[in-house]
Amino acid sequence: MSSIAIRILLAATALTPALVVPMVPVVARNAPAAAPVAGIEAWLAKPEAERSLNDPALARPLNRADADRALALLGAERMRAVAASAAEAVAAKQITLGDKTLKWESKTFGDAAPGKRSLWISMHGGGNAEPAVNDQQWRNQIRLYEPAEGIYLAPRAPTDTWNLWHEGHIDPLFQQLIDAQVAINGVDPNRVYLMGYSAGGDGVWQLAPRMADRFAAAAMMAGHPNESSVLGLRNLPFAIFMGGADAAYDRNKIAADKTAELDRLHAADPAGYVHMSRIYPGLPHWMNRKDAEALPWMAGFTRDPWPKRIVWLQDDVTHDRFYWLHIPDAAAAKAGDTITASVEGQTITLTGAVPAGTTLRLSDHLLNLDRPVKVIVNGRTAYSGKVARTGLAIEQSLRERADLPSAATAMLKLG
Repeated sequence: MSSIAIRILLAATALTPALVVPMVPVVARNAPAAAPVAGIEAWLAKPEAERSLNDPALARPLNRADADRALALLGAERMRAVAASAAEAVAAKQITLGDKTLKWESKTFGDAAPGKRSLWISMHGGGNAEPAVNDQQWRNQIRLYEPAEGIYLAPRAPTDTWNLWHEGHIDPLFQQLIDAQVAINGVDPNRVYLMGYSAGGDGVWQLAPRMADRFAAAAMMAGHPNESSVLGLRNLPFAIFMGGADAAYDRNKIAADKTAELDRLHAADPAGYVHMSRIYPGLPHWMNRKDAEALPWMAGFTRDPWPKRIVWLQDDVTHDRFYWLHIPDAAAAKAGDTITASVEGQTITLTGAVPAGTTLRLSDHLLNLDRPVKVIVNGRTAYSGKVARTGLAIEQSLRERADLPSAATAMLKLG
C-alpha cells in the first residue's frame, strides 16, 4: 500500500475512544501477506477497469486477521477513488446528481485531527418560495449554529418546493456529500450529525429515520413531520425543539405528541429511542437561539454501525440498505414495509415484511463469524451454518458507501 493510501485510510478510520467499532488496522507496507490477501493485493494492482468482481481472489475465504488486512487494503483504495472523483465537487462546494445540484457553505471549528472531525449538516428553512427567499434562509442557516468542534456545513436545497428537504433526490445527494467529506476532509463517519430549522426541521423528521444508519444524532427545530414515523429512530438519538406558541399547522401540539410517542417507545425498549425534547413555553416559531443547546447534547453521541437490534420502516422514499440489512432488488422495498431484526448470540431473527433475496451484511462486530450462524425469518429457520468472510463482501460494501466502520466482511443472501 502506498504512503498516500495509508494516510487516506488513517484519516478515514481514526476513531475516538468512545466509538463502538475499533479502528481498522493499517498493515505495514512490507508485512508478509497470507495467500488470500496476496490475491487481493494482486487484484488491486490491476488497472481499475480490469478489476472484476468475479475474480476468484475476492471469493476466497478469509480468517479474521486476513479480513482486517483486506479491509485496510480495499478501504484505502476506495478512499483514494472517492477523494479523486469528488475533489472537484468539494472544491466547488457543490455536488450534482442528474439534474439536481446541492451547494453548500461550511465553517470549521476546533482543531480535531483528520479522521476525527465531526460533520454537522444543517438544513435551512423556507420552501415553496422564490429562490431569493430560500437563498436568504440559507444564508441565515450558515451563521445560526457553532459546534465546539467539527465541520459545520449548511447546504442549499436543490429546489424551492415546499418539501425541499425530503424529496427523493436528497438521500443520494447526502450519501455522496458524507462520503466526500469523509474521504477528503477527514470526517469520522461515526460522528456525522443532522439538524434543521423550520422547513429544515421538516427534513429532519423525514431524513433522520430513513438515513438513521449514517448519523450519530439528529435534532429537529420548529419543523412539521407530515406523515413521517419515528420507528426508524431506534438507534439514532433524536432531539425535538419547538416554541410552545408555534401553533401553525399544529407544530407545537404534534411535537408534544411525538415526544410522548418516543417516551413510550423508549419505555418499552430501554436500549433504544434515546431522545430529548424542549417545548419552550410562550416562544413562537423563532426560539431566540435557545435550541442551540442541541449541539452539545448531540456531540455526546457517536454512531454504532452494528446495533444488535434495528427497526427498518420504509418511507415513501425507499432505501435498499439500512445498517446490516440490504435488499438487492430495490423494487422489493415498498413504502410502509417494516422489518425488525435482532441478534442474540449467534442467532439472527427477522420479522415483518422480509422480501426474498434480503441480504445480511455481517461482521465480527455483530457476531462471531468463526462459528455457525442461525437465521430465523418470521418463525422459520432460513439458514444454519457458517458464513465466510471474503474480499468480495468488503468490496461490495465499500462500493455502496465509502464507510469503513460499517463495511461488511461477509454477506448472506436469504432465499
